[in-house]
Amino acid sequence: MAYLTLNRSHLKHNYQYLNNLFQENGIEWAIVTKLLCGNEDYLQEVISLGIKEVCDSRIYNLAKIKAIAPDMQTVYIKPPAMDEIEDVVRYADVSFNSESTTIKKISEEAQRQGKTHRVTIMIELGDLREGIMGENLVDFYDKIFELPNIEVVAIGSNLNCLHGVMPSEDKLIQLNLYKQLVEAKFNKKIPWVTGGTSVVLPLLFRQQIPKGINHFRIGETLYFGVDLFEEKPIPAMKPDVFRLYTQIIEITKKPKVPIGQMAANPSGDVFEINEEDYGKESYRAILDIGTLDISVDYLIPDDESIEVVNASSDMLVVDLGGQSPNYKVGDAVSFQLKYMGALSLLNSDYIEKRVIE
Repeated sequence: MAYLTLNRSHLKHNYQYLNNLFQENGIEWAIVTKLLCGNEDYLQEVISLGIKEVCDSRIYNLAKIKAIAPDMQTVYIKPPAMDEIEDVVRYADVSFNSESTTIKKISEEAQRQGKTHRVTIMIELGDLREGIMGENLVDFYDKIFELPNIEVVAIGSNLNCLHGVMPSEDKLIQLNLYKQLVEAKFNKKIPWVTGGTSVVLPLLFRQQIPKGINHFRIGETLYFGVDLFEEKPIPAMKPDVFRLYTQIIEITKKPKVPIGQMAANPSGDVFEINEEDYGKESYRAILDIGTLDISVDYLIPDDESIEVVNASSDMLVVDLGGQSPNYKVGDAVSFQLKYMGALSLLNSDYIEKRVIE
């Protein structure tokens, strides 16, 4: 049976590295937990690290976090849908917003629940996902800053999430200037500029973060130890907090080239034949996982001699080479993962999740 592991000691190592980095630079930070898809064992591991604030994009997950750690500050990191506002106010202490009509509804719901709800105003910096245009910020803030039971505590932005626009020192300076503009116009303090995500971390390594950027939200780099500018591991971090283990259910020596008339497979892929492979054979193993659980693009075999061939819905085929393999039926084949692959596995009810030391 295929299963996913979270390595507790590697998670702690990465957390401590990041926590020291942010403390040295006078920056507060939160852990993004949306990757964990509400898995209670994994959420408990994150909460036990000692972090004071977590961010998620699913109310279901925030409710679980509040059940585990009622005093944890929870942040809903996307603009709320209208029919979610009651639960957003109930389970999120802070929410990201870019629509004044939504914040007005949040204000009304916060009054009903007897709470003060804190708001981060999201600013568009070029990636064209959520966020108001900077030239509209003053008018936007004018509509919301006197709403009852609402406190604007931050402005923020997201980059690289949709169109791949990369962060830069200039963009972060621009974000901080928007905060200063609002403070000067309304004589109202906004404590935080949450301009940092995993993709912004390399700018911190290069000392290119403006002083006004005082809050980061980190997910991918915590779990995968990756520099998203260079797309390579950060030397001081562990890249394998998560690892996938699969079981071999067949090993057979077969032709390298399919036999028969070719057409698209059920996924719509058309196999391209390498003419050099005609007449050749290799040992092929079938593993007990498929595209229902993860795309083959997100798998990195720990054994570098293994080549991922392709997958159907429930079976993954790998090439073990032309020589008699060291594997047998029932053996485990392990993989490191890319972010989106881990996300798929964590969202799958068919994959067992384990914590290891």
